[in-house]
Amino acid sequence: MLDIKFIRENKDIIVAGAKKKHIEIDLDHLIALDDKRRELQATFDEKRAEQNAASDKIATASGEEKQLLIASMGEVKKALQAAEESLQEVMKEWRLLMVHVPNVPDISVPEGESDADNQEVKKWGDIPEFDFEPKTHVDLMVENGMADFERGTKVAGFRGYFLKSDGARLMWALERFVQDRFMDREGFTPMIVPSLVRKEPFMGTGYLPQSEEDLYKTQDGDYLAGTAEVASMGYYMDEILDAKELPVKFFAFSPCFRREAGSHGKDTKGVFRIHEFVKYEQVVLCEASHEASVKMHEELTENSEKLLQELKLPYHVVVNCGGDLGLGQVKKYDIEAWMPSEKKYRETHSSSYFHDFQTRRLNIRYRDDKGVLRYAHSLNNTALAMPRIFCQIVENYQQKDGSITIPEVLRVYMGKDVIKQERR
Repeated sequence: MLDIKFIRENKDIIVAGAKKKHIEIDLDHLIALDDKRRELQATFDEKRAEQNAASDKIATASGEEKQLLIASMGEVKKALQAAEESLQEVMKEWRLLMVHVPNVPDISVPEGESDADNQEVKKWGDIPEFDFEPKTHVDLMVENGMADFERGTKVAGFRGYFLKSDGARLMWALERFVQDRFMDREGFTPMIVPSLVRKEPFMGTGYLPQSEEDLYKTQDGDYLAGTAEVASMGYYMDEILDAKELPVKFFAFSPCFRREAGSHGKDTKGVFRIHEFVKYEQVVLCEASHEASVKMHEELTENSEKLLQELKLPYHVVVNCGGDLGLGQVKKYDIEAWMPSEKKYRETHSSSYFHDFQTRRLNIRYRDDKGVLRYAHSLNNTALAMPRIFCQIVENYQQKDGSITIPEVLRVYMGKDVIKQERR
């Protein structure tokens, strides 16, 4: 959420940013509503002051004067109540409009309407060349007894799956691999965070109200998170940090759940787009500085790149265009690893920074060295999402006989070098 003062003083910049993100917003209506809010707030404050003054007089009065003051107090209370009701009604609409105002994208964000317009900024690794037609990760996992999608659908419904045998072992190997790389990384605090989360952190991170259709909701009004970012950002909600604590870096794990409501018909087979998965996330709070955010953004992206490099998966990094940014993102990178069966790169990681968009909603502040309260800046980046990464691993490491060579860095965890056909 942006500061209303910033919105009023930078209307043209916000309109241009919204246009770049392809988001419609009526700032004239919001500003007119804010004028009304200010007017009603002034009236309410005035009536409150009258009530307080009358209460003070009643406390010291006696006899007939006191009775007259008490009688007049009734009218003051009615006026105060009317002013409060009018203010609350306007505030309801004002808050709704405020949470829909998009953050301003960085000047380096390219123009574009969708992910098709994202721009490549880096490429790493050699795309494998096969002397045979490469199979899909679905065929490879089924043939090697790593997964059962038919029974997964029978038990869990559409996009359901079972990982078994070397499929389960590969998942556990990847978890130990990413844990070993981050557990002792300087400044990161490992955390296992809730997946079942109250509404407030979803509002604060921007997943509500914009993305509610993609969330699973419980009977009690809580939601299942699609990323550890939500709970991690809620950790310091309504708290004040000391500047010396920054940057706060979380290496957070949680099971994740997404309805994938907006992706009907996309990636319906396999484990690329599923409803239930696990994810390790990098979440950071840093000082309220654009330079600090940019530096941290590059650092988090590099952390994820190093994991793919160790796995020896060819990938590229794209900077997301305006139309492929979320409401709160200032800038975002997607890291996409090569998928031989599709002959293109597919997303494995995303890396974003938000300035104070999320922390203002969540009321996460810090006291700087001058004692001034400021909203921290926030960032997040995937460390590793599983089993999605299986798609790139098994396809890039497949052999002509249908077996799968295990990436060298995972062999110590798997206890073997190759995954071969195993049906049970």
